[in-house]
This record gives sequence, C-alpha cells and structure tokens, in this order.
Amino acid sequence: MLIRRMTAFFGKLQGETLELQEGLNILQAPNETGKSTWCAFLISMLYGINSRERDKAGFIADKNRYAPWAGGAMSGRLDCRSGEDELTLSRSTRRPTAPMADFQAVYTGTGDAVPGLTGQNCGETLLGVSREVFERSAFIRQSGLPISQDVGLERRVAALITSGEENVSYSETAAVLKKQLNRRRHNKTGLLPSLEAELRDTERQIAGVEALERQLMDARARAEELAAQDAELAAELDYSSRWENSRRRKALVQAETAARDAEGRAAGLRRGIEADGLPENDAIGRLRGAIVNLQMAKKTLSKANGEREAAEHALAEAQAAVDASPFQGKTLEEAGRLPLDMEPKPRFPLWAIIGLALLGVLFAVLLYVFRSSLPLSIGGGCLLFTLPALAAGRLTRKKQARWEEHAGDLRRRRNRDLEEYTELYLSMEAAQRDFSAKSAAAEGLAATLSGNERNILSEIQRFAPAVFDIASADQALRDCALRRKNLAETESAAREAGMRYELLCQQSPAGEHGEETLSGPPPRPRQEILSQQEEVRAELAAARSASDRLSGQLHAIGDPTVLRSSAGHLSGEISRLEQECAALRLAMEALDSANTALQHRFSPSLGRRTSEIFQELTGGQYTGAALDRTFHLSAEPAGDSLYRDAALLSAGAADQLYLSARLAICDLVLPRETAVPVILDDALATFDDSRCAAALRWLRAEAEHRQILLFTCHSREADFFARDKAVSIQHL
Repeated sequence: MLIRRMTAFFGKLQGETLELQEGLNILQAPNETGKSTWCAFLISMLYGINSRERDKAGFIADKNRYAPWAGGAMSGRLDCRSGEDELTLSRSTRRPTAPMADFQAVYTGTGDAVPGLTGQNCGETLLGVSREVFERSAFIRQSGLPISQDVGLERRVAALITSGEENVSYSETAAVLKKQLNRRRHNKTGLLPSLEAELRDTERQIAGVEALERQLMDARARAEELAAQDAELAAELDYSSRWENSRRRKALVQAETAARDAEGRAAGLRRGIEADGLPENDAIGRLRGAIVNLQMAKKTLSKANGEREAAEHALAEAQAAVDASPFQGKTLEEAGRLPLDMEPKPRFPLWAIIGLALLGVLFAVLLYVFRSSLPLSIGGGCLLFTLPALAAGRLTRKKQARWEEHAGDLRRRRNRDLEEYTELYLSMEAAQRDFSAKSAAAEGLAATLSGNERNILSEIQRFAPAVFDIASADQALRDCALRRKNLAETESAAREAGMRYELLCQQSPAGEHGEETLSGPPPRPRQEILSQQEEVRAELAAARSASDRLSGQLHAIGDPTVLRSSAGHLSGEISRLEQECAALRLAMEALDSANTALQHRFSPSLGRRTSEIFQELTGGQYTGAALDRTFHLSAEPAGDSLYRDAALLSAGAADQLYLSARLAICDLVLPRETAVPVILDDALATFDDSRCAAALRWLRAEAEHRQILLFTCHSREADFFARDKAVSIQHL
C-alpha cells in the first residue's frame, strides 16, 4: 500500500494537506505543530474512531482529543494505491456521537465505489492486519516503543510459525480453559460442590415423601372424576355457545367486507398521491412556513423601501439647503478660498499730488517774479502744496477707516455664512451616505426575496408544474395537505374497520368466517348447564385443594420418583463434571506444553531478526537480543555472554532495542503482499547522532520495500538526507 495524500479536519489540522512520496518520507516540524495529530488521523482514516470510548482520569478519548479546534465536524480524505488500484478514502461526521463514521471508498478520479470496502474493514482489508496488530508493529511512537502483549498480535505471530490460522491465541485459550475449570470446581462456589450438596439434600427428602403418596393418589382420582364431569358440561356449554355465535358470523362477514372496502379506498388514495409525487406532510409544512416567511420578508422589504424614500427626501432637503447658500456649487475648501466682494481700499490720488506740486511750483515762480525773493517764493509754494495735501490726506484716512470697518463686517458675515454652509454641506454628505446604505439594504432584501421566491416555486413545480406565483403555490400546498389529510382519515377508517373485524374474529368461537353446520339447538337451557357446572367445579376445586395441599407437603419433602430421578441425574452430572475437570486439566497441561514448544520456535526467529537490526543500530556494540512470547526483551553486549534486561539499559539503548524489535515484527508479522507502511512519530528522539545515522541508513534500505513516514522535531534527519534525492523531505 502507498499513501499519496492526506487532507484533514482533525484536531488542530484545519484543512491542511500532506503530500507523500514512495520510499522514505522525512516530515520535520517543531513541537506542537501536529505531527502526532497526523499519525492519529492516518490510523482513524484506516480503522475509524471508537465512538464508545469515554474519557477517564489521565486519558482523553480520541473523539474528544482530536475534535477540530475551529468547532467544525471531524472529516478527512486519504488518497492511496492498493495493489494496482488508485483509491480515494473519505470519512465525515454526520452525527456528533459517531465522529468520522460516514465512510466512502471510490476509485480515484471516478465515482465508482470500491466493492466490499467499508468503514469497519477498511484498514484490515488494505493492510492485511487488524488495528491492534498495526499499532503494535508498524505504528511506532516515542511514547509507545515498548511492545505490549495483545491477543491479535499473538494470533498473528502464531500464524507465522504454525498453520497460518489467525484465530488461535494461547493466552485467550488458557483464560477460557481456566474459567471453565473454575466454573466446575472453585472452592465452594463451583458447580461440583453445589451438585454434591444438592444430592445430599435430595437423599434426605426421599425418606419423608412415600407416606403422603397414597393420600395424594386418592385425591387426584376424585379430582380426575370431577374434571371429566366438568369437561362434559363444558362441551355441552360450548355447543350452546357455538349455536349462539353462529348468528354473529354474518356480522363478521359484513365487517370483513367493510374492512376490505376501506383498505381499497385508502390504497387508491395512496396510489394517486404516489403517482402525483406529492411531498410528505413535513415537506408541506416546511414549504408553507417558507411562504409565510416570504410574506414577512416582503413586509421587511416594504419597510426598507420606506426608509430609503425617507432618506432620499432628507437628502433632497439637505441638497436644497446647500443650493440656497451663497456658496452653492462650491466644496468646503473652495468656499473658504473665495475673496470678499467689495470696492478697493481708498487711497489719496496720485494726480492730486502731482497737481498740487505743479500748483505750488507755479505759485513759487509767480512770487519770485513779482517779489524777487527766492526763499519767500519757495516757502509760499511749499505752503500752497502742503495745506491742500494735509486736508486731502485727512479726508482719505477717514474713508480708509470706514472701508476697513465695512471690510470687517463683510468678513464676519462671510465666516457666519461659511459655518452655516459647512454644517449644511456635512449634513448633505451624511444624508447621501444614509441614502446609499438604505438603498443597498433595500436592494439586497429585494434580491434575497426574489431568490427565495424562485426556490420555493422551483421546489413546488416538481409536483405542481402549473404553479407560477406564490398565491397558486400556497393553494397547491393546501390541496396537497388536504389530500394527505384525506388519506390519513381514510387509512384511520381502514384501521378501525380492520380492528373491528379482528375483534369479531377473536370473538368467533370457531375461529373461521364461514357458516358452521350444527345438528340442532342445545338439549337444555344454557343457564341450567351453568348452574350444574358451578356445582361440579366447586367440588372439583375442593378436591384439587386437597390434592394441592398434599402436593405441597410432598413438594416440601420431595416426590420420591422425581427425587430419585433427580438424585440419579445429580450423580450423573457430578460424574460428568469430574470427567470434564480432568479433561480440562489435561488440556491446560497440553496447552502449556504446546505453548512452551511454540515459544521455542517463535522466540529464536524473531530474536535473530531483532539482533540483526539492533546490532546494526548500535554499530556492533550489542551482538544479540532475545524476547519471549510476552515480548519481554533483553540484550547481549559485545564480548559479554550475559543478557541484560531492557530495564537495565540506558533510555536511548532501550529505545533502540524496542525499535529493533518493532522493525523485526514488521518484517515477520506484516504481510509482504500489502507492503504495510511504517509510521514513526519521534521514535529517534533519544538516539545519539551516530545511532540515529545508523537507524536512518536502515530505514533508507527498508524504504526500498515499503513506504516509511518519519515524523521528527529535529533537523538532523533532514540534514542527513539533504543530498539524497530518493528521500522526500518536508518541513511542516
């Protein structure tokens, strides 16, 4: 068998996929990254999960330990090759109480199921061994390297060295024989002591019985005589009853006809419903509920449309308020950058200054011409220029002050308008966002409503093709429910008619439906017969009471015949059980002898193979290994003839010895035709570098014959095979 790919929803693995190759696969990952979880997943895919396992102190059942951390259902897929076939195995969880119980096996790339492969026999069919044998041979964990004794593994080993049958186990057979021996004689609780005590008690009772037998015989003879009279009266009374019941048979025939007709009507309605393909009542109820939910969804959509219209109205009002602002059509940044709309700031005109200067110069020239005094002319010209200039400057400053005051008013007014515009603009943006959100919600509800309506109509059109709207669909469902109700009522009426018929059948004395031929009416009235029968039965009861009293006394003491027969039977049983005890002891002795002989044949072959592997793993420091039928191991150091118990070795050497035995068991126990993969989970963790290298070389050679998966938290294994292209190395 070759494992190609695994995909798991298992524990912390949430859909991870592991690709594997032929030969040796090194899977390196740090602690707590899922190595052991992958190993447990592989076991679960092959052999399933025991849903009856329960948590105990210090132990968590696999169904709880590997429950997906994300809270989903446990499932997985495994692609593999078995012989010449490529297979895809999948397991899923349908019921929480049975994780991964839903199994499917198909040929890869097709939908064709693999015949005969089920969730129960998958692992044993593909690998050729039971789960117990696989876990104690090819599934090697660091915490599980020691080999525990198991009935399945014992059977498998016995099969290799005997006839090949795998249904025999020494420990199981010895336990059965011992149980059977204890059941026959175990101190005071076995069958033999109990039978011997019962025989003694029976012999004591025989002596006190014989005296009461004659009285009992007389009482029984009288009781038999009265019983014969009672039987005759009963026969006469029965004839009278049959005569009376003959009149009821006609009613019985009528009841049979009515029951048959009612069943026919019910069958006709049932055939009509099956022919029309009408759904069951639960499906009708579900669809009608879906229609009610659809109406509620329409109300929700209407409400959403109303909210969208309100949001649209609010958006229009906000837009109108923004459009009424002086900053209409401007963003907030553009409105903040607009200049003030006002006249330029007043300044003293340049032409006035030039005119006054020319006038002063002219005045100075005239004074100079007429007065002939240059200083006086210049002073007069400056005075003529300065006085008008001062007056004009004062007037200009007043205008500038009024202009600045007006500019301040305009700035304040614009700031107020800008604040109002900002508030209106932000309100408009909020109204726009609200309108967009409510429009999207209304459109989503409308799409969902339309899809649900199409789904409902599509499902109803399977049995009512003429339905094209919700109203007609609801009516079609009502019609289906009515027809189902009529069928239920008709079936109920048929059952009632059948019950009436059965009741009349039970009351019919002859137990038949036809007419009974009687010779004539009863010879005397029924009441007279009943009266005489009552007297006879009273006497019979008294006689039987006396007989019962004597029988009780005899029973208390014991009937001689029965007691003698019982005594003879007890003696025979005691003799038989003593012979069985002797046979069981002889069988146990023979079984012990056979087991000893089997150990002499079993231990050397497995011990030799274990020695070869152990010697190779330890570099020749140990030359021998031995193990008995209980898989207890010991090792022989090189140059020392004394074997050392595995408990006396170091932790690393002990793990190497256990690993050697595991690998030897794989060679000898696992069927070669299935090439069972070997899985190692941190099995080399305690090995030093040299012995780890030796183990890796051995595994590399063994991988020529079977697939090997080595999960490790160290990097040395990957480094060792870094240049070997035949070894697949993955870092998880």
